Amino acid sequence: PVDTLAVRGLPAVLNCSAASNALVRVEWKKDGTFLNLVADDRKRQLADGSLLISTVVHSKHNKPDEGVYQCVATIDNLGTISSRTARLTVAGLPRFLSQPEGVSVRMGGTEMLSCEVTEELVPFTRWERDGRPVELDGRVIQLPSGALVISNASQSDAGLYRCTIDGLGPAKSTEEAELQVSAGTDRHGVGVLEVAGVPENAERKCHFNTSSSPHISFFLFFSSRERFAVIGGGSLQIVNLTEEDAGIYACQTDSDNMTSEIQAELTVHVPPRFLTRPSNTYAQESMDIIFECDVTGSPPLTVKWMKDGDTVIPSDYFRIVKQHNLQVLGLVKSDEGFYQCLAENEAGNVQASAQLIILDLDVALPSAVPSLTDATTDHVASSPAQRNGPTPSAPRDVVASLVSTRFIKLTWRLPAEPHGENISYSVFYSLEGTNRERVENTSGPGEMQVTIQNLAPDTKYTFRVVASNANGPGESSTPLTVATQLEVQVPGPAPNLQVVSVSTASVTLSWERPSTGNGEIQTYRLFYSEKGQDSEQDMEVTGLSYTMTGLKKFTEYSFRVVAYNKHGPGVSTEDVVVRTLSDVPSAPPQNLTLEVLNSTSIMVHWQPPPPGTLNGELTGYKLRYRKGLRRADAIEISTTQLFQLIDGLEKGKVYTVRVSASTVNGTGPTTEWIAAETFENDLDESQVPGVPSSLHVRPLVNRIVVSWTPPENQDILVRGYKIGYGIGSPHAHTVTLDYKQRFYSIDDLDPSSHYVITLKAFNNMGEGIPIYNSATTRPQSAPDPTPMLPPVGVQATVLSQDTVKVSWADNSLAKNQKITDSRYYTIRWKTNIPANTKYKMANTTSLFHTVTALKPNTLYEFSVMVTKSRRSSTWSMTAHGTTFESVPSSAPKDVTVISKEGSPRIININWQPPTEANGKITGYIIYYSTDVNAEVHDWVVEPVVGNRLTHQIQGLTLDTTYYFKIQARNSKGMGPMSDAVQFRTPKGKASTLFRLTYKPGITGSQENHILVIVVIVSYMIFVKYNKNKIFNIQSSTGSHKYKSSSKDLKPPDLWIHHERLELKPMDKSPDPNPVMTETPIPRTAPDPAAEPSHQRRGLEGEESVSTLAGRRGVRPKVMMPFDSQPSQPVISAHPIHSLDHLHHHHHHYHLPPRGYLHHQIGLRAPATPSTLSDRPPSAESVRSQPPAPEPPVAPSQPSTTAELQKTEALIKEEEPPSINPPTAHVRPTHPLKSFAVPAITVSAHNPPTYETALPSTPLLAQPGLMFVCVSVPGVKMASIGTLNRVRAPMAVTVPSAPDQSETSKMLEVVSTYETDELSEEMAHLEGLMKDLNAITTG
Repeated sequence: PVDTLAVRGLPAVLNCSAASNALVRVEWKKDGTFLNLVADDRKRQLADGSLLISTVVHSKHNKPDEGVYQCVATIDNLGTISSRTARLTVAGLPRFLSQPEGVSVRMGGTEMLSCEVTEELVPFTRWERDGRPVELDGRVIQLPSGALVISNASQSDAGLYRCTIDGLGPAKSTEEAELQVSAGTDRHGVGVLEVAGVPENAERKCHFNTSSSPHISFFLFFSSRERFAVIGGGSLQIVNLTEEDAGIYACQTDSDNMTSEIQAELTVHVPPRFLTRPSNTYAQESMDIIFECDVTGSPPLTVKWMKDGDTVIPSDYFRIVKQHNLQVLGLVKSDEGFYQCLAENEAGNVQASAQLIILDLDVALPSAVPSLTDATTDHVASSPAQRNGPTPSAPRDVVASLVSTRFIKLTWRLPAEPHGENISYSVFYSLEGTNRERVENTSGPGEMQVTIQNLAPDTKYTFRVVASNANGPGESSTPLTVATQLEVQVPGPAPNLQVVSVSTASVTLSWERPSTGNGEIQTYRLFYSEKGQDSEQDMEVTGLSYTMTGLKKFTEYSFRVVAYNKHGPGVSTEDVVVRTLSDVPSAPPQNLTLEVLNSTSIMVHWQPPPPGTLNGELTGYKLRYRKGLRRADAIEISTTQLFQLIDGLEKGKVYTVRVSASTVNGTGPTTEWIAAETFENDLDESQVPGVPSSLHVRPLVNRIVVSWTPPENQDILVRGYKIGYGIGSPHAHTVTLDYKQRFYSIDDLDPSSHYVITLKAFNNMGEGIPIYNSATTRPQSAPDPTPMLPPVGVQATVLSQDTVKVSWADNSLAKNQKITDSRYYTIRWKTNIPANTKYKMANTTSLFHTVTALKPNTLYEFSVMVTKSRRSSTWSMTAHGTTFESVPSSAPKDVTVISKEGSPRIININWQPPTEANGKITGYIIYYSTDVNAEVHDWVVEPVVGNRLTHQIQGLTLDTTYYFKIQARNSKGMGPMSDAVQFRTPKGKASTLFRLTYKPGITGSQENHILVIVVIVSYMIFVKYNKNKIFNIQSSTGSHKYKSSSKDLKPPDLWIHHERLELKPMDKSPDPNPVMTETPIPRTAPDPAAEPSHQRRGLEGEESVSTLAGRRGVRPKVMMPFDSQPSQPVISAHPIHSLDHLHHHHHHYHLPPRGYLHHQIGLRAPATPSTLSDRPPSAESVRSQPPAPEPPVAPSQPSTTAELQKTEALIKEEEPPSINPPTAHVRPTHPLKSFAVPAITVSAHNPPTYETALPSTPLLAQPGLMFVCVSVPGVKMASIGTLNRVRAPMAVTVPSAPDQSETSKMLEVVSTYETDELSEEMAHLEGLMKDLNAITTG
């Protein structure tokens, strides 16, 4: 078919002819959609395939025939080809854009009379002079624009001229314009240059109004001067126009020493023309082929490929190479068919076809190129002779000897049974997960290696090798799966990809150059897809921004960008989703119907606009109705429903209604006015309806279609109809229908059976008189083809939290499960939560499908059906699979905080599980803070284990605003946090009791207040029990020697529990002056008896429990109630030197690491093991003490006999023999936790030597008590649970290990404490107590 200009009301023909030895079926497409010629009585297809439009219809609002047509020819079981496209244009109404004007021309001069019409009307124009047609010649010509040019004018040219449009119905003419020819000369003139062209020739009109004949010449720049002629006194005509004729033309005139020049540019449009056409091809499966298509034209043209009438979409296996050629990789049987190359530009379009025939592997490829439809049944006219003889076995030991990013080298060994010489090999390979194989043959016989090129990086491929001899291909090797290496030289992702909607159909994208470019960026490729569509389109972009147009209105699109360098594509950006801007609806609502209910009301129904035309969020509908058919005041009603009752109307009046849809952007187009007339009077229901006026039946095999007309008396109300039917009697079955219905299909009838049918109308008064008819159903025809067997062995393999792979087998295929026909499979899946979930479906041509976009931790059911031609199977048995869990994607909801009644410092926080838990909730994390803008790590954390939905938080501050957040967790991790919920604790009265407890977060001066309280309370207890006692500190010199061995040494009996600590009595020591340290020997140390005593001496450091807890970063609440003890025993404490003063000592001490501090605790004191026998071990002490822990040895310390031994000091109390002193012990009913501090090692470069020991008089044996407390910032102090009972004081000390001189000074300071000084200290503490009371009450 060719482009055609049709005339309204006249017939039009579009030619199409298809020739073949087989039966050809010809169909027509209009604007890409097949025409239904059965339903269109104006269009019919002629015997040769041409399309005849008997009467062309065309109006301002209805243009059903204008458009682009295409002829499609199909041969069953072979393929389809399409013709070029042809545009049918209907000429518009005859009208003139302007009227010619009367002019005067001198004798011998040139004049032009214009006739302005639209382009399609130019062929229908002609000129008349004085009512007779103007004869055209070389002097009088009509330009392609319709204008008339008269050169070398004479008196015979004078007259009345008019332009006429003829051939489009009645002729239509312009007004007459008079041309006068006068004598005389006029030296001045005006020049005009026009350009007019047709596909074959072009004219350049150079017209000057002058009184004499000027000399006119043309100059063509950048072109030759052949085929040119000046006609009509100044028009340039070019015949056989070619692309080389394009250029700049200048019209120059010389007349009486005056020269004028005008220029114009000629652009030539060249229709597409094939330089190389695609050729028919024989091939075998797994081969690669290329269809060539070299085409030229101007302006630049677009080329697309089609296979059997469907557009070929480029993919991994269908590629466009060398600009327009189509490459098909890894042929499969379904690739067989007709391929067409279609080229198009503004000047026209062309197409060329080629056939692809895929032969079996045992059929040799013919050398001759087949014709278009030859060998379509058997593929080749003569089959080759059958080859007899064995074929090779499978090649052995197929390995990938070299793996790179884009190629893999394979090697193998000779088959065990080659059965001949000159063995050749073929390597078949495919992308993992696909069934399309490609083949690569070795370069020569006997070669057992091949390199597979052009692979994708970081991708798995499957390889197999087949050996061939003279008898054909043999067995295949076992498939080998190899993954290419990751490409590292490609560009990284383009950062800062931004997509902004700029209009209803366009978006602007911008991005930055990748930070890891790995070389020069050559280009960018932009990928985009419409939401809900599986196919992704792409385009090449050179800059860092692009504006994409032609998008759908109010539609979501996904965009991503990939940078390319010389190594190939880089890493893709993340998808960015954007929606184009909304607009008013582009189509009116559908199916507008009016139903007259009575004499004063009409019910209006309609449907929404077609999908894709709403262009935004629907805000409602506007309904306008008016009385009468002509213009009148219309009433407007706004509604969001699809129906509207209009009441209060006048009786017997005609009303017209129209409806439009609205979005936030405005109101769209309205429907046509639909009319309905209200009843003159309401219908009568005082009697039953009459008999229906007619009853028609149309029998089929298993059903009868019944139609009827209502009773003739329309004044009686009919509320419905009843149909009765049965074999021989109409009373077997009854069906009740609505009063508006006029036909009904009676289904499930028996073939070849006689049925009697009755119909009657009814209303509230009763049933009317029935009308009867009968019909015999048709006999049963041949049975329908048997359905296909459903797929079996359906399996659902869960791959991730949102992906499941479904695979199956097809029993209707061969044993190798190879698909060789056009069947396809449909997979459907759904979840039972919620119960009304609809099935989702997908089609595939392989025996598996990967279902994506599923919900995490959700049970899905899958089933499969197979379809071949018009046959389909039933659904297979279902397979189930539960997707993996993922982190919660939503936060807990409905978070509420309430205060506990009666406890203003306690709140209860409640919540609901997250909507998208994506797995089993294993717990929640509660965050709360007084600063909503604080960093997350500064919020207080409260974990909740399990799926509890409530939690209690205690110890909050009164009259304080708190903010709470909650996040859920499952086995995969934490979900998002909920929004902060604000709650302010109520106001409360200060408590009269003094309760010292620890709360996390208390720092600074508050710790000092707690410390002062501890000191004051302890001091008051001390004064009560020791009013008349003074400190008596004795010292003695000399060294004591211990006789007991090291095996009697025990670790310190100092254990701390988080809740309670008590004091217990300890056995007396027979030695009146024991030294209160013992030195346990590590198990790895040599025998102490064999070493000098000074090598076994060491210093150990001790830290208080509070200091220990501070270093460990643990802040537990420690409550320490004490039991009552006799008044005689007292506990004294050593004076303390701060650890900050360690550098003043004679020796340098190396503190152990922080993590080691929780192992040991003890006092520093030198000792000699020879004096241990002076006091036998206490049985109770030994019984209550656990084994001594073995201190770790630093790996950097040398293991020699000169190494300093680490010691551990034991704290013991001493008193006169008649007193039973208390010692610390732990109740056996509580779990215990030991805290210890390692010894402080002595620097190896300055080992200590002791000539004399420290004073051996026990400090704890003195009848007095002194508390020495050291405040360490950031350390939790022991709190006292109750104050209403008298309790024995307990000292918690942090002693250091001074040398001899330091210790002597300390003891001298302690001995100077007198009663006056204690009184002054007491007064000072009372002042501190008052300050503390003021602070707490405030």
